[in-house]
Amino acid sequence: MCVMRWVGLGLAVCLPQFVFATPTGLVPSERSIREECGAFSQAGMRDCLAKKADESAKALMRAEQDAVGVLSQWDDDRKYVGLAKTKLARANKAFAKYREVQCGFFASLSGGGAGNSHEMRRLACMAELNSRRAEQLSSAVHELPLK
Repeated sequence: MCVMRWVGLGLAVCLPQFVFATPTGLVPSERSIREECGAFSQAGMRDCLAKKADESAKALMRAEQDAVGVLSQWDDDRKYVGLAKTKLARANKAFAKYREVQCGFFASLSGGGAGNSHEMRRLACMAELNSRRAEQLSSAVHELPLK
């Protein structure tokens, strides 16, 4: 089953339900990340998910740094630049707290699952949310006029 999504240049494409179209690309869902790593043994799957969570954390860190860099070059009054940077820092802290709680919830959906099932769901959730946040930050500052 697929969902029709509009992507660049008014082109409609059929995407699996677990991949979401964003203005600049595709962000895989927690479910699709788990499925992608599912080809491995349970230990290998956990390692794969840990790698994806780590890669997404690094991408998010780069996106946060890039957003601050763009704001520093934003062609607007210094007052508004400073305000935007302060709000970004607050939003980043709030996001980190949200991610922790949300991914704890996702992990709990493993119920009485054995082995690494709770941790694997948590890691896949972290990878998805980090990727979404990185995309969100990039999109937010993408069109700001620069000095």
